[in-house]
Amino acid sequence: MRGMFRKLALVLLITVPAFAQRTQKPPLHGAHWMAVTGKPLAATAGAMIFQQGGNAVDAAAAMIAATCTMWDTLSWGGETQALIYNPHTHQVTGIDALGVAPTGATPDFYHSHNYKYPPEFGPLAAVTPGTPGGIMTMVAEYGKLSLKDDLGPAIEMADGYAIERQAADTMERDKARLKQWPYSKALFLPHAGARREAPEPGEIFRQPDLAAMLRNLVEAEQTALKQGKSRKDAIYAAYDRFYKGDIAREIVRSVQEQGGLFTMDDLANWKVHIEEPVKTNYKGIDVYKLTAWTQGPAMLQSLNILENFDLKSMGYNSTRYINTIYQAMSLAFADRDFYYGDTYFPPEEPIRGLLSKDYSKERAKLIKQDRNDPSITAGDPYPFQGGTNPFLDLLKAWPATANRPGPARVNQDASITRSSFYAGTTSVEAADAEGWVVSVTPSGGWLPAVIAGHSGIGLSQRMQSFVLDRAEGPFNVLEPGKRPRVTLTPTLALKEGAPYLVFSVQGGDSQDQNLLQFFLDVVEFGMTVQEATEAANINSFQMRSSFGNHDIQPGRILLNTETTPWVRGELRRMGYTAVFEDRTSGPINAIMIDRPHGTLWGGSSNHGEDYGIGW
Repeated sequence: MRGMFRKLALVLLITVPAFAQRTQKPPLHGAHWMAVTGKPLAATAGAMIFQQGGNAVDAAAAMIAATCTMWDTLSWGGETQALIYNPHTHQVTGIDALGVAPTGATPDFYHSHNYKYPPEFGPLAAVTPGTPGGIMTMVAEYGKLSLKDDLGPAIEMADGYAIERQAADTMERDKARLKQWPYSKALFLPHAGARREAPEPGEIFRQPDLAAMLRNLVEAEQTALKQGKSRKDAIYAAYDRFYKGDIAREIVRSVQEQGGLFTMDDLANWKVHIEEPVKTNYKGIDVYKLTAWTQGPAMLQSLNILENFDLKSMGYNSTRYINTIYQAMSLAFADRDFYYGDTYFPPEEPIRGLLSKDYSKERAKLIKQDRNDPSITAGDPYPFQGGTNPFLDLLKAWPATANRPGPARVNQDASITRSSFYAGTTSVEAADAEGWVVSVTPSGGWLPAVIAGHSGIGLSQRMQSFVLDRAEGPFNVLEPGKRPRVTLTPTLALKEGAPYLVFSVQGGDSQDQNLLQFFLDVVEFGMTVQEATEAANINSFQMRSSFGNHDIQPGRILLNTETTPWVRGELRRMGYTAVFEDRTSGPINAIMIDRPHGTLWGGSSNHGEDYGIGW
């Protein structure tokens, strides 16, 4: 009898996990549209556009513009990447609006300035602006409204909005660095000489140069419309003004004035890529990611590896489950660190081999059930796509390239800490009754940012994601005109050929870790999207950071503070070194398309100020 009760208790542990019955935020419901993003004001911008008759692409563009304007850990000089489901073609399309390394940005240049990697801050940290082109391309190709409509909320905010505490306090905290750059000092420290030089929380924060730049884009569009150009061509007239006209000239002038490398050709030759994403199928669900210029395929690789295990029977966040997904992610991220890079530059990334189910079966065999394996390294996917690896010599020596000492440098926002894993970026999700679904992870140009003169634009800091030594990753070595491999990773999933889940998260190298677990929480453990955004996850540090000094810490794991003592003890005996936080799940934003009811379910994490509105 006692044995029977023991078995019953075990079954209850597995089938009724502790995530459960209540969430700190209520789930969102809507029948017509839904807008979810990192700040309440930005979600309101999306709602405003929906109410004007825009579709989910218009709403997403307005939310990106609003988050950039309110410095939600990004700005207008950053980068945008998106996945869009088009209900008319029934296809998922990728948007690559990531800037490139400027002329003169070479490994030799940075080595000559005593950098092991490009710096984290300043004009030499900047790739060319991508977000303006990304927004305009999305609206031109897939939106319904004008650029004037979709930029309307952001222009109003640039004229002046009540700044929230997070951004205001960040400006004050980073004021010593901001004072290094004259245009940044003038914008972010309006009370120069006072005890608090940054704006107060709730103060009206005004950005007249940015407002003027955005109005110039609208002026270019409206002038083109008056000349008889089509809606699409008029928006591209604004695009050309930004990248080839007076706005570009001011950006280049001011960047060079402050020690940066941009040229007019760098901006004029850059373009947004509209591309086919990659996907895998997990238990009948097609999961889409942008390709290997992001870290997105690492989540697909993880799913392919985990498909070889019965995760549900292990139990949500059991020791065995944690150990299995930790090592699966280690395997996938090791491949990311070695093989991922700009897919528009040679050499060609072996993406077919990396996403091969047979390759993942072989990788799955490396997972140790009794302990963590700190020596996990990249594999060789080339035989799984009928080729020969041209970098076997580098691969053999590759583990030795990690953690090499470099010059001492300040690493405030990108050291491998919990705060750096969650810092940066925002996420944007939108869906509507017509069937448009959009997932975006815009980023770059976060505080403390260099302002590009009177354009009002904050420059990106994405150069630091390059490596300067091909021995560290032959696909991601810095070259002028090349995109760095980024952590930014929107996600879109289809079930039976129709949209099912759209989700993304902020947080650098933690993004596809959190998104993997969110997806498994819904698919394997039956959570609602709100439960899954709040559920306790783990975070691994056993991959090379994409920031700062690109450190790696094998066996280090972030666990939720509610992790039970016996799981903590078992993981310690398996070789893990744990750190603990009370929130480890994100901030994840998500929408589930409830096809049986013809409605939308929204989830917005309880970590941070993420917010959604549905109707």
